[in-house]
Amino acid sequence: MVVGIGVLGPMTATVGGERVALGGPRQRAVLAVLVAAGGRAVSEERILADVWADGEAPGSGTLKSYVSVLRRILEPGKAPGEARTIVREGNGYLLRAGSAEVDAEVFADLVGRGAELLAGGNAAEAVPVLRKALALWRGEPYAEFGDLGFAAPERARLEGLRLTAAEYLYEARLTQGGNGSLIGDLEKHTLEQPLSERGWELLATALYRAGRQGDALAALRRARAVLAEELGIDPGPALRRLEASILAQEEQIEALPVAAPKPRGRNLPHALSRFVGRGGESARIEALLAEHRLVTLTGPGGIGKTRLALETARARTDADGPWLVELAELEDPALLAVTLAGVLGVAGATTADRLGEVLGDRELLLVLDNCEHLVAEARAAVGTLLARAGGLRVLATSRETLNLPGEAVYEVRPLPADDGRALFVARAAASLPGWAPDADEERLVRALCRELDGLPLAIELAAAQCRMLSVRQIAEALDDRFAILRDGPGPDRHRTLQATVEWSYGLLSPAEQTVLHRLGVFASAFDLDAAIAVCGRQVMPELSGLVRKSLVTVEAGTAPRRYRLLETIREFTGGRHDPDVQAAHRVWVLAEAAAAAPQLRGHRSAAIVRRLHAQQPEHRVALTSALLVGDGDYALRLAGLLSWFWYAQGIVAEGLGWIKSAIQLSPSAGPDLRAPTLLAEARLSYLAGDFANARRAADDAIRAGHALEDPEVIAEAMLHRALFDALCGETDFLDLARAGLELAREQHEDWLVAEGLMITGMLLRFAGLITEARAHLAESVTVADGCGYVFIHCSSLWLLAKIDMDLGAPEKALTGSWDMLLRLDENGDVTSWVVAVHTLAAALTLSGRPTDGATLLGAADHHGSRVGFSPAEMDPLDAPRQAAIVREGLPADEFQTWYARGRSLTRAQLRALAESSHTAQTG
Repeated sequence: MVVGIGVLGPMTATVGGERVALGGPRQRAVLAVLVAAGGRAVSEERILADVWADGEAPGSGTLKSYVSVLRRILEPGKAPGEARTIVREGNGYLLRAGSAEVDAEVFADLVGRGAELLAGGNAAEAVPVLRKALALWRGEPYAEFGDLGFAAPERARLEGLRLTAAEYLYEARLTQGGNGSLIGDLEKHTLEQPLSERGWELLATALYRAGRQGDALAALRRARAVLAEELGIDPGPALRRLEASILAQEEQIEALPVAAPKPRGRNLPHALSRFVGRGGESARIEALLAEHRLVTLTGPGGIGKTRLALETARARTDADGPWLVELAELEDPALLAVTLAGVLGVAGATTADRLGEVLGDRELLLVLDNCEHLVAEARAAVGTLLARAGGLRVLATSRETLNLPGEAVYEVRPLPADDGRALFVARAAASLPGWAPDADEERLVRALCRELDGLPLAIELAAAQCRMLSVRQIAEALDDRFAILRDGPGPDRHRTLQATVEWSYGLLSPAEQTVLHRLGVFASAFDLDAAIAVCGRQVMPELSGLVRKSLVTVEAGTAPRRYRLLETIREFTGGRHDPDVQAAHRVWVLAEAAAAAPQLRGHRSAAIVRRLHAQQPEHRVALTSALLVGDGDYALRLAGLLSWFWYAQGIVAEGLGWIKSAIQLSPSAGPDLRAPTLLAEARLSYLAGDFANARRAADDAIRAGHALEDPEVIAEAMLHRALFDALCGETDFLDLARAGLELAREQHEDWLVAEGLMITGMLLRFAGLITEARAHLAESVTVADGCGYVFIHCSSLWLLAKIDMDLGAPEKALTGSWDMLLRLDENGDVTSWVVAVHTLAAALTLSGRPTDGATLLGAADHHGSRVGFSPAEMDPLDAPRQAAIVREGLPADEFQTWYARGRSLTRAQLRALAESSHTAQTG
């Protein structure tokens, strides 16, 4: 039985010619959503969101029941599995094309046929066809769904098509000579559609042909006034030409004829190579095209926008198109509309307005490739076309968005590691048949693809060099990537990596070029404040432009927002080699470190550690540039500020290297610079197990403190000197520690008092004064907790756990240890976290849990080795003994099994273990 569905007015349905009831408003809306999709599948989530846009959507069960009822209504007598009208497709449903006659589609087909007849000179045949089309209208399309958003695009498309059909009909009647009888209808039409230039053109033509030249000119003046008042624009070329013809009193004036639609087809080029990677991205773009009439693929040059757009377009089954318009070589913006018309076969359409009018309801996908150098013109043209041609969808590629209402932006991201590797291998094998990477080359290829930012163009250019160079040679040559990544097979702008970046750079304003140049100094992500500091002024407009033009990327989810330059873009800018830019960068880095250093001992330490960790590449850039220009004082100052961060993160060898270089460069630096740096050297030497150098540096720091007359520096240096004396075998360390603690108390700085209590407590334990040691450590916990000094709070808890183990109470040592581990993890600590895990492993073994102990020992060794840190070097008195306890707690083979398991655990997994143990302990 034939199923008919009407949406050109109140929604109706017929089965076998008999009217059927479609049920309640929600059920009718479900069917309307499927009709509006035009034969495309609609997901369950989309249907629920569209139909229940005015309230909370139910579950998919409700939708399934509605679909089931609709199937019974439209296909009575059929079993559920035999449905042919509404069918399941993926995770949604579709109204199968051809299974139902939809009046809106019949209307569109009739209008298209009428337009073809009119364009072919068959006005007499076009009239009845167009009248039949307009007779299908019973009222406003999708009228009962006015409050639901899904109906708005279809309503706009059909209303626009109705206007086009009416004007086609007027033109056909005008062609037949019915000038006088048409004037009244056309005057009414222009009153109802005052913004339709085509309507005014037809009215003026009819008036002139009826011998009413003055009225024709008056009509054109009214058109001009309406367009100026409502839209702020002048009449288009067609109205201007008509006015000139009337003023010249030409004998025969014809209304501009409808251009013949181009035969349906497509012009996409066939792919010359296999598409590698980006699994699922074409499907995501296709889903966006189903929801939006304009989708723009953005991203930097060489990211693969064109290839992805073409692969998406090739997969479509449109009856008309897709049509590709390549704009990269179009230099004159004035030729944009003509270029579009030429591809679409619409002769004589010299403006986007006229082209959109001719396209009408023609359903097609237009792929506009490389819009970035014509953004303003492309924005205007696409906006006009989408407004005029209801069946048009546009898939654009551009390094900058078109910034039109309703535009869906899809940012094409760098290739993931596996896709990048696959692309390199595929293209290299094409250049060098039979080649396959060995294990060493596999590793190099992956590193090379990371270094190339996952840019497909850069990877392909690198792979093409395999005919001449080995993978290792290519990787080693990337320091001068613009010299080696060249001679590609693509268009000129993609034949070298340099040309690709220059194409983008040339589209920037001078101010944007300046800002990009300065931003090139950053080694990692940066925020707006950092950009302002390095550029020396407000840069929001330029930075926004660089983001829009895909030369700066935004790290989603960051607050405040952070920005990043791809390594290729950074290398191109040259900012990292500009002395003025480097100097501004050093000033910013130092200011950041100075603001952060005091907070590392307070309640915000976790956030500060995260920020400093993110800025670590900038620290290296600043220290390197300072040393290169001979500014040892700067390096000393920055090293002193970063010392606690380096200590907590286990940045031992690197930190000591910077300090050594800075001291060598500025051997006569004043005590204000030397004191913090000497304390930094002492602490890092302690972590490295070089207690003699730590003792010497602390002793020098005491002297620098006296020169400065700074009791805080003196107290801190005395406390550390006492610790290092003990580790070096001296015997009078307690007197020095007590004196340092007393001086610390006199300063009334809680962080310093907590630190002094912790170190003194540690030394009291060394001396066997357990009761006094416990009292000092307990007080340290309280003071540190009060001022938010997490490192000292946890260090004191660690030492208290050691005392409990000394006294044969390992179970008591476990009390609070899991919480200590969680606090250190939250604070981003590395070294203290590793030693805490190491000690906890021994406590677990002594408490009868040797497998857990072996697991944690493996984790401590693994995570310590990742930063070059060993608890045994820092804690030679206890750590070796603790490791021996754990190793002896299990048979050798069983120990190795659990130890290996621990070495495979991530910090996140260890955190989960700590959380569950802490809950069990406190529950």
